[in-house]
Amino acid sequence: MNHKPRWLLFLIFCWVAFSTSSARAESDSSGESRFPLLPGLEKPVEFWKKIFTEYSVGQLVFFDPSDMSKIYEVIDVGPENRSDAYIDGERSRIAAENNVDVSQVKAQRGIKERTAAGLKRSGRYIAEMQRIFRDRGLPVELTYLPLLESSYDINARSYVGALGMWQFMPATGKQFLRVDKAIDERRDPLESTRAAAAFLKQAYDALGSWPLAITSYNYGPAGVGRAVAEIGSENLVELIQKYNHPYWGYAPKNFYAEFLVAVDIGSNVNQYFPDLELDAPRGIKEVELRGRTSLNSLVNSSGMTHGQFLDWNPALTANTKFIPAGYRVKLPTHKMIEPVVQVAQEKSQPEPQRAQVIRHRVQRGETLVQIARRYGASAERILSINGMQRASAIRVGTTLLVPKL
Repeated sequence: MNHKPRWLLFLIFCWVAFSTSSARAESDSSGESRFPLLPGLEKPVEFWKKIFTEYSVGQLVFFDPSDMSKIYEVIDVGPENRSDAYIDGERSRIAAENNVDVSQVKAQRGIKERTAAGLKRSGRYIAEMQRIFRDRGLPVELTYLPLLESSYDINARSYVGALGMWQFMPATGKQFLRVDKAIDERRDPLESTRAAAAFLKQAYDALGSWPLAITSYNYGPAGVGRAVAEIGSENLVELIQKYNHPYWGYAPKNFYAEFLVAVDIGSNVNQYFPDLELDAPRGIKEVELRGRTSLNSLVNSSGMTHGQFLDWNPALTANTKFIPAGYRVKLPTHKMIEPVVQVAQEKSQPEPQRAQVIRHRVQRGETLVQIARRYGASAERILSINGMQRASAIRVGTTLLVPKL
Protein backbone atom coordinates (compact mmCIF):
# COMPACT_ATOMS: atom_id res chain seq x y z
CA MET A 1 0.00 0.00 0.00
CA ASN A 2 1.33 3.45 -0.90
CA HIS A 3 1.33 5.77 2.11
CA LYS A 4 2.56 8.94 0.35
CA PRO A 5 0.16 11.88 0.94
CA ARG A 6 -2.02 12.80 -2.03
CA TRP A 7 -0.54 16.27 -2.38
CA LEU A 8 2.95 14.81 -2.78
CA LEU A 9 1.72 12.35 -5.41
CA PHE A 10 0.11 15.24 -7.29
CA LEU A 11 3.35 17.26 -7.26
CA ILE A 12 5.32 14.25 -8.47
CA PHE A 13 2.79 13.67 -11.26
CA CYS A 14 2.94 17.29 -12.41
CA TRP A 15 6.76 17.21 -12.55
CA VAL A 16 6.80 13.95 -14.50
CA ALA A 17 4.11 15.14 -16.92
CA PHE A 18 5.93 18.41 -17.58
CA SER A 19 9.34 16.78 -18.02
CA THR A 20 8.00 14.20 -20.49
CA SER A 21 5.66 16.41 -22.53
CA SER A 22 8.36 17.23 -25.12
CA ALA A 23 9.17 13.57 -25.62
CA ARG A 24 5.50 12.74 -26.05
CA ALA A 25 5.06 15.56 -28.53
CA GLU A 26 7.89 14.05 -30.59
CA SER A 27 6.19 10.66 -30.55
CA ASP A 28 3.10 12.36 -32.01
CA SER A 29 5.09 13.20 -35.14
CA SER A 30 6.36 9.65 -35.52
CA GLY A 31 3.07 8.40 -36.95
CA GLU A 32 1.47 7.24 -33.72
CA SER A 33 -2.08 8.50 -33.35
CA ARG A 34 -2.39 11.47 -31.03
CA PHE A 35 -6.03 10.53 -30.47
CA PRO A 36 -5.98 6.75 -30.04
CA LEU A 37 -9.05 4.62 -29.54
CA LEU A 38 -8.00 3.36 -26.12
CA PRO A 39 -8.72 -0.30 -25.34
CA GLY A 40 -11.94 -0.32 -23.36
CA LEU A 41 -13.53 2.62 -25.19
CA GLU A 42 -14.67 0.70 -28.26
CA LYS A 43 -18.25 0.23 -27.04
CA PRO A 44 -18.72 3.84 -25.84
CA VAL A 45 -17.42 5.15 -29.17
CA GLU A 46 -19.82 2.97 -31.16
CA PHE A 47 -22.69 4.00 -28.89
CA TRP A 48 -22.00 7.72 -29.29
CA LYS A 49 -21.61 7.33 -33.04
CA LYS A 50 -25.21 6.04 -33.15
CA ILE A 51 -26.41 8.86 -30.87
CA PHE A 52 -24.75 11.50 -33.09
CA THR A 53 -25.68 10.08 -36.50
CA GLU A 54 -28.57 7.57 -36.27
CA TYR A 55 -30.96 8.40 -33.44
CA SER A 56 -33.29 11.36 -33.78
CA VAL A 57 -33.90 14.08 -31.22
CA GLY A 58 -37.38 12.59 -30.91
CA GLN A 59 -36.02 9.26 -29.67
CA LEU A 60 -35.00 8.23 -26.15
CA VAL A 61 -32.40 5.48 -26.07
CA PHE A 62 -32.36 3.34 -22.93
CA PHE A 63 -29.03 1.54 -22.43
CA ASP A 64 -26.66 -0.01 -19.90
CA PRO A 65 -24.03 2.61 -18.91
CA SER A 66 -21.61 -0.12 -17.82
CA ASP A 67 -21.92 -1.89 -21.20
CA MET A 68 -22.95 0.71 -23.76
CA SER A 69 -23.36 -1.89 -26.49
CA LYS A 70 -26.46 -3.09 -24.63
CA ILE A 71 -29.41 -0.98 -25.81
CA TYR A 72 -32.60 -2.15 -24.11
CA GLU A 73 -35.16 -0.07 -25.95
CA VAL A 74 -35.61 3.00 -28.16
CA ILE A 75 -38.83 4.98 -27.56
CA ASP A 76 -40.22 7.61 -29.95
CA VAL A 77 -41.21 10.50 -27.67
CA GLY A 78 -41.13 13.47 -30.03
CA PRO A 79 -38.92 16.54 -29.68
CA GLU A 80 -40.62 17.88 -26.54
CA ASN A 81 -38.88 17.42 -23.21
CA ARG A 82 -40.08 14.54 -21.06
CA SER A 83 -40.29 14.91 -17.30
CA ASP A 84 -37.90 13.16 -14.95
CA ALA A 85 -40.88 11.26 -13.57
CA TYR A 86 -41.68 9.87 -17.03
CA ILE A 87 -38.07 8.86 -17.71
CA ASP A 88 -37.66 7.29 -14.27
CA GLY A 89 -40.89 5.34 -14.80
CA GLU A 90 -39.64 3.96 -18.11
CA ARG A 91 -36.27 3.09 -16.55
CA SER A 92 -38.02 1.13 -13.80
CA ARG A 93 -40.20 -0.70 -16.30
CA ILE A 94 -37.26 -1.60 -18.54
CA ALA A 95 -35.15 -2.70 -15.56
CA ALA A 96 -37.92 -5.03 -14.38
CA GLU A 97 -38.46 -6.48 -17.86
CA ASN A 98 -34.74 -7.19 -18.22
CA ASN A 99 -34.22 -8.37 -14.64
CA VAL A 100 -31.52 -5.77 -13.89
CA ASP A 101 -31.11 -3.05 -11.28
CA VAL A 102 -32.52 0.32 -12.30
CA SER A 103 -29.00 1.79 -12.00
CA GLN A 104 -28.13 -0.28 -15.07
CA VAL A 105 -30.65 1.61 -17.19
CA LYS A 106 -29.86 5.12 -18.42
CA ALA A 107 -31.65 7.30 -20.96
CA GLN A 108 -30.02 9.35 -23.72
CA ARG A 109 -31.79 11.41 -26.35
CA GLY A 110 -30.55 11.18 -29.95
CA ILE A 111 -28.93 14.26 -31.50
CA LYS A 112 -28.76 13.43 -35.21
CA GLU A 113 -30.44 16.70 -36.23
CA ARG A 114 -28.28 18.75 -33.88
CA THR A 115 -25.14 17.10 -35.30
CA ALA A 116 -26.18 17.88 -38.87
CA ALA A 117 -27.00 21.50 -37.99
CA GLY A 118 -23.66 21.90 -36.22
CA LEU A 119 -21.69 20.47 -39.13
CA LYS A 120 -23.54 22.75 -41.53
CA ARG A 121 -22.77 25.76 -39.34
CA SER A 122 -19.10 24.76 -39.00
CA GLY A 123 -18.52 25.56 -42.66
CA ARG A 124 -18.51 29.27 -41.77
CA TYR A 125 -15.45 29.04 -39.54
CA ILE A 126 -13.72 25.64 -39.70
CA ALA A 127 -11.01 26.57 -42.23
CA GLU A 128 -9.91 29.60 -40.21
CA MET A 129 -10.14 27.65 -36.96
CA GLN A 130 -7.88 24.95 -38.34
CA ARG A 131 -5.40 27.58 -39.52
CA ILE A 132 -5.25 28.99 -35.99
CA PHE A 133 -4.51 25.55 -34.50
CA ARG A 134 -2.05 24.65 -37.25
CA ASP A 135 -0.13 27.91 -36.77
CA ARG A 136 0.29 27.02 -33.09
CA GLY A 137 1.55 23.54 -33.84
CA LEU A 138 -1.60 21.89 -32.52
CA PRO A 139 -3.61 19.06 -34.11
CA VAL A 140 -6.35 20.46 -36.33
CA GLU A 141 -8.66 17.65 -35.20
CA LEU A 142 -9.16 19.64 -31.99
CA THR A 143 -11.34 22.05 -33.97
CA TYR A 144 -14.10 19.42 -34.01
CA LEU A 145 -14.50 19.72 -30.22
CA PRO A 146 -17.17 22.49 -30.55
CA LEU A 147 -19.44 19.91 -32.15
CA LEU A 148 -19.81 18.57 -28.59
CA GLU A 149 -19.81 21.88 -26.80
CA SER A 150 -22.10 24.10 -28.85
CA SER A 151 -22.68 22.66 -32.33
CA TYR A 152 -20.60 25.64 -33.55
CA ASP A 153 -23.21 28.12 -32.32
CA ILE A 154 -21.39 31.32 -31.31
CA ASN A 155 -24.44 32.40 -29.26
CA ALA A 156 -24.81 29.13 -27.33
CA ARG A 157 -25.23 29.69 -23.59
CA SER A 158 -25.45 26.97 -20.94
CA TYR A 159 -27.57 27.15 -17.81
CA VAL A 160 -24.38 27.54 -15.71
CA GLY A 161 -23.09 30.53 -17.71
CA ALA A 162 -20.78 28.96 -20.29
CA LEU A 163 -20.93 31.00 -23.50
CA GLY A 164 -19.96 30.82 -27.14
CA MET A 165 -18.74 28.20 -29.56
CA TRP A 166 -16.13 26.88 -27.12
CA GLN A 167 -18.37 27.27 -24.03
CA PHE A 168 -15.94 29.14 -21.79
CA MET A 169 -17.11 29.89 -18.26
CA PRO A 170 -16.59 33.54 -17.18
CA ALA A 171 -13.65 32.82 -14.85
CA THR A 172 -11.83 30.64 -17.37
CA GLY A 173 -12.62 33.04 -20.20
CA LYS A 174 -11.01 35.93 -18.33
CA GLN A 175 -7.71 34.05 -18.28
CA PHE A 176 -7.50 34.15 -22.08
CA LEU A 177 -10.02 36.72 -23.34
CA ARG A 178 -11.63 40.07 -22.69
CA VAL A 179 -14.78 39.38 -20.70
CA ASP A 180 -16.65 42.35 -19.21
CA LYS A 181 -19.92 44.23 -19.57
CA ALA A 182 -18.91 45.95 -22.81
CA ILE A 183 -16.89 43.22 -24.54
CA ASP A 184 -17.21 39.45 -24.25
CA GLU A 185 -14.83 37.70 -26.63
CA ARG A 186 -16.27 34.30 -25.73
CA ARG A 187 -18.83 35.06 -28.46
CA ASP A 188 -16.16 35.80 -31.07
CA PRO A 189 -15.45 32.67 -33.16
CA LEU A 190 -11.82 33.57 -33.89
CA GLU A 191 -10.83 34.98 -30.48
CA SER A 192 -12.47 32.10 -28.63
CA THR A 193 -10.68 29.64 -30.92
CA ARG A 194 -7.35 31.26 -30.10
CA ALA A 195 -8.25 30.99 -26.42
CA ALA A 196 -9.22 27.33 -26.78
CA ALA A 197 -5.91 26.62 -28.50
CA ALA A 198 -4.04 28.24 -25.61
CA PHE A 199 -6.08 26.33 -23.02
CA LEU A 200 -5.60 22.97 -24.73
CA LYS A 201 -1.87 23.52 -25.21
CA GLN A 202 -1.47 24.32 -21.51
CA ALA A 203 -3.50 21.24 -20.59
CA TYR A 204 -1.43 19.01 -22.87
CA ASP A 205 1.85 20.41 -21.53
CA ALA A 206 0.70 19.74 -17.96
CA LEU A 207 -0.96 16.36 -18.44
CA GLY A 208 1.24 14.84 -21.13
CA SER A 209 -1.36 13.20 -23.39
CA TRP A 210 -4.25 14.26 -25.57
CA PRO A 211 -6.83 11.87 -24.05
CA LEU A 212 -6.19 13.49 -20.64
CA ALA A 213 -5.97 17.03 -22.02
CA ILE A 214 -9.26 16.68 -23.92
CA THR A 215 -10.97 15.22 -20.86
CA SER A 216 -9.71 18.21 -18.90
CA TYR A 217 -11.68 20.51 -21.19
CA ASN A 218 -14.75 19.10 -19.43
CA TYR A 219 -13.34 18.28 -15.99
CA GLY A 220 -10.53 20.82 -15.62
CA PRO A 221 -6.74 20.21 -15.80
CA ALA A 222 -6.38 20.31 -12.00
CA GLY A 223 -9.20 17.80 -11.59
CA VAL A 224 -7.67 15.38 -14.08
CA GLY A 225 -4.27 15.86 -12.45
CA ARG A 226 -5.69 14.94 -9.05
CA ALA A 227 -7.34 11.85 -10.54
CA VAL A 228 -4.05 10.72 -12.10
CA ALA A 229 -2.17 11.30 -8.84
CA GLU A 230 -4.70 9.39 -6.78
CA ILE A 231 -4.98 6.39 -9.11
CA GLY A 232 -1.29 6.42 -10.01
CA SER A 233 -1.98 6.00 -13.73
CA GLU A 234 -2.09 8.23 -16.80
CA ASN A 235 -4.37 5.78 -18.61
CA LEU A 236 -7.76 7.43 -19.11
CA VAL A 237 -9.62 4.12 -19.12
CA GLU A 238 -8.17 3.26 -15.71
CA LEU A 239 -9.30 6.65 -14.41
CA ILE A 240 -12.80 5.99 -15.77
CA GLN A 241 -12.92 2.60 -14.07
CA LYS A 242 -11.21 3.34 -10.76
CA TYR A 243 -11.39 7.04 -9.82
CA ASN A 244 -14.22 8.08 -7.51
CA HIS A 245 -15.29 11.68 -7.00
CA PRO A 246 -18.72 13.36 -6.82
CA TYR A 247 -18.01 15.35 -10.00
CA TRP A 248 -16.28 12.51 -11.90
CA GLY A 249 -19.46 11.26 -13.50
CA TYR A 250 -21.14 10.43 -16.78
CA ALA A 251 -20.10 13.57 -18.70
CA PRO A 252 -16.32 13.64 -18.07
CA LYS A 253 -16.03 9.86 -18.35
CA ASN A 254 -17.58 9.94 -21.83
CA PHE A 255 -16.06 13.19 -23.10
CA TYR A 256 -13.04 11.69 -24.89
CA ALA A 257 -15.14 8.96 -26.54
CA GLU A 258 -17.54 11.63 -27.79
CA PHE A 259 -14.61 13.68 -29.07
CA LEU A 260 -13.33 10.71 -31.09
CA VAL A 261 -16.77 10.43 -32.67
CA ALA A 262 -16.81 14.17 -33.44
CA VAL A 263 -13.43 13.87 -35.18
CA ASP A 264 -14.61 10.90 -37.22
CA ILE A 265 -17.82 12.62 -38.27
CA GLY A 266 -16.18 15.98 -38.96
CA SER A 267 -13.50 14.34 -41.09
CA ASN A 268 -16.04 12.23 -43.02
CA VAL A 269 -19.14 14.38 -43.34
CA ASN A 270 -20.24 12.83 -46.65
CA GLN A 271 -20.11 9.35 -45.15
CA TYR A 272 -22.52 10.16 -42.32
CA PHE A 273 -24.58 12.97 -43.89
CA PRO A 274 -24.24 12.51 -47.67
CA ASP A 275 -26.74 15.22 -48.64
CA LEU A 276 -25.50 17.85 -46.20
CA GLU A 277 -24.15 21.08 -47.67
CA LEU A 278 -21.93 23.09 -45.32
CA ASP A 279 -22.40 26.84 -44.99
CA ALA A 280 -20.04 28.92 -47.10
CA PRO A 281 -16.88 30.12 -45.35
CA ARG A 282 -17.37 33.52 -43.76
CA GLY A 283 -14.35 35.40 -45.06
CA ILE A 284 -13.04 37.56 -42.22
CA LYS A 285 -10.15 40.00 -42.13
CA GLU A 286 -8.91 41.72 -38.98
CA VAL A 287 -7.57 45.14 -38.04
CA GLU A 288 -5.86 45.46 -34.67
CA LEU A 289 -6.47 48.70 -32.79
CA ARG A 290 -3.39 50.62 -31.70
CA GLY A 291 -5.29 52.51 -29.04
CA ARG A 292 -8.67 52.96 -27.43
CA THR A 293 -11.14 53.78 -30.22
CA SER A 294 -14.78 54.81 -30.27
CA LEU A 295 -17.21 52.30 -31.71
CA ASN A 296 -19.03 54.98 -33.69
CA SER A 297 -15.89 56.07 -35.55
CA LEU A 298 -15.16 52.48 -36.53
CA VAL A 299 -18.73 51.86 -37.69
CA ASN A 300 -18.72 55.06 -39.76
CA SER A 301 -15.42 54.17 -41.42
CA SER A 302 -16.48 50.59 -42.19
CA GLY A 303 -19.33 51.47 -44.54
CA MET A 304 -21.64 49.18 -42.57
CA THR A 305 -24.65 49.86 -40.42
CA HIS A 306 -24.30 49.60 -36.65
CA GLY A 307 -26.15 46.28 -36.69
CA GLN A 308 -24.00 44.86 -39.48
CA PHE A 309 -20.82 45.89 -37.69
CA LEU A 310 -21.94 44.16 -34.47
CA ASP A 311 -22.88 41.06 -36.46
CA TRP A 312 -19.28 40.80 -37.67
CA ASN A 313 -17.98 41.67 -34.21
CA PRO A 314 -20.13 39.56 -31.86
CA ALA A 315 -17.86 40.26 -28.89
CA LEU A 316 -19.26 43.80 -28.81
CA THR A 317 -22.62 44.66 -27.24
CA ALA A 318 -25.08 47.52 -27.14
CA ASN A 319 -23.18 48.77 -24.07
CA THR A 320 -19.92 49.15 -25.99
CA LYS A 321 -18.89 52.78 -26.51
CA PHE A 322 -15.12 52.50 -26.73
CA ILE A 323 -13.03 49.53 -27.82
CA PRO A 324 -9.67 48.93 -26.10
CA ALA A 325 -6.25 48.78 -27.73
CA GLY A 326 -5.32 45.36 -29.02
CA TYR A 327 -8.85 44.41 -30.01
CA ARG A 328 -8.98 42.95 -33.52
CA VAL A 329 -11.84 44.49 -35.52
CA LYS A 330 -13.52 41.90 -37.74
CA LEU A 331 -14.55 42.87 -41.27
CA PRO A 332 -15.91 40.95 -44.29
CA THR A 333 -13.19 40.32 -46.86
CA HIS A 334 -15.03 42.26 -49.57
CA LYS A 335 -14.99 45.49 -47.55
CA MET A 336 -12.30 48.10 -48.07
CA ILE A 337 -10.00 47.90 -45.09
CA GLU A 338 -8.07 51.17 -45.53
CA PRO A 339 -10.64 53.54 -43.93
CA VAL A 340 -10.84 51.35 -40.84
CA VAL A 341 -7.05 51.06 -40.68
CA GLN A 342 -6.82 54.84 -40.77
CA VAL A 343 -9.24 55.18 -37.86
CA ALA A 344 -7.48 52.43 -35.94
CA GLN A 345 -4.13 54.17 -36.33
CA GLU A 346 -4.98 57.87 -36.24
CA LYS A 347 -8.17 58.37 -34.23
CA SER A 348 -7.42 56.08 -31.33
CA GLN A 349 -7.27 57.52 -27.84
CA PRO A 350 -4.93 56.69 -24.96
CA GLU A 351 -6.15 53.90 -22.73
CA PRO A 352 -7.44 55.11 -19.38
CA GLN A 353 -4.99 54.21 -16.65
CA ARG A 354 -5.83 50.83 -15.19
CA ALA A 355 -4.65 48.94 -12.19
CA GLN A 356 -1.90 46.43 -12.96
CA VAL A 357 -3.28 42.91 -13.24
CA ILE A 358 -1.13 39.87 -12.58
CA ARG A 359 -1.84 36.13 -12.55
CA HIS A 360 -1.40 34.05 -9.41
CA ARG A 361 -1.69 30.26 -9.24
CA VAL A 362 -3.19 29.27 -5.88
CA GLN A 363 -0.89 27.05 -3.82
CA ARG A 364 -1.91 24.60 -1.13
CA GLY A 365 -2.53 26.33 2.19
CA GLU A 366 -2.99 29.82 0.73
CA THR A 367 -6.04 31.86 1.68
CA LEU A 368 -7.66 34.71 -0.21
CA VAL A 369 -6.59 37.16 2.50
CA GLN A 370 -2.97 36.04 2.24
CA ILE A 371 -2.99 36.41 -1.54
CA ALA A 372 -4.55 39.88 -1.30
CA ARG A 373 -1.94 41.00 1.25
CA ARG A 374 0.92 39.62 -0.83
CA TYR A 375 0.02 41.82 -3.80
CA GLY A 376 -1.45 44.76 -1.93
CA ALA A 377 -4.88 44.06 -3.37
CA SER A 378 -8.44 43.93 -2.08
CA ALA A 379 -9.92 40.49 -1.40
CA GLU A 380 -13.31 41.73 -2.58
CA ARG A 381 -11.81 43.04 -5.83
CA ILE A 382 -10.04 39.73 -6.48
CA LEU A 383 -13.36 37.89 -6.16
CA SER A 384 -15.10 40.41 -8.40
CA ILE A 385 -12.56 40.38 -11.25
CA ASN A 386 -12.58 36.57 -11.27
CA GLY A 387 -16.38 36.33 -11.33
CA MET A 388 -16.54 34.69 -7.90
CA GLN A 389 -18.85 35.43 -5.01
CA ARG A 390 -17.21 33.53 -2.15
CA ALA A 391 -13.64 32.84 -1.11
CA SER A 392 -14.61 29.17 -0.77
CA ALA A 393 -14.79 29.00 -4.59
CA ILE A 394 -11.00 29.30 -4.79
CA ARG A 395 -9.25 25.96 -5.20
CA VAL A 396 -5.63 24.82 -5.23
CA GLY A 397 -4.32 25.17 -8.78
CA THR A 398 -6.77 27.94 -9.73
CA THR A 399 -5.18 30.82 -11.66
CA LEU A 400 -6.47 34.11 -10.25
CA LEU A 401 -6.35 37.55 -11.83
CA VAL A 402 -5.07 39.88 -9.10
CA PRO A 403 -5.40 43.67 -9.54
CA LYS A 404 -2.68 45.54 -7.68
CA LEU A 405 -3.75 48.74 -5.96
